[in-house]
Amino acid sequence: MKQGLRALSAELALLNRRVGTQLGLKDIDLDCLDLINAHGPLSPTALAQRAGLHAATTTGVLDRLERAGWVARDRDPADRRGLLVRALRERNGELLALFAGMNSSVDRICADYDEAALELLADFLRRTADAGRLATEELTDR
Repeated sequence: MKQGLRALSAELALLNRRVGTQLGLKDIDLDCLDLINAHGPLSPTALAQRAGLHAATTTGVLDRLERAGWVARDRDPADRRGLLVRALRERNGELLALFAGMNSSVDRICADYDEAALELLADFLRRTADAGRLATEELTDR
């Protein structure tokens, strides 16, 4: 099982790197864009914490993403001094196109399982992702 997770992690990292290269984004830029798409809008500080990045590194990532038209920085309506970063969703089609092959493959794989098995697999993946997040937080706290 653990070997399978390592192999999956490596293959997804390679896929993400290839997608990032196609879009002219660094790996960390694509990771941050994914976090913003999934959890945004986020403050730069919240993004840095989620990504485990130093504030200065996060600023550089956001500068690149903004210049490339992937994100916008807006004033936080709850705190005029703060900023929120949001993904420019009109660009998501470009991402979806590059991930289309993987998405189609996952759809075909899922078709081989019944609903109960898919629920079990989804639970395993959620719990494994939570374990990864906790392990990352533990390393960050050291």
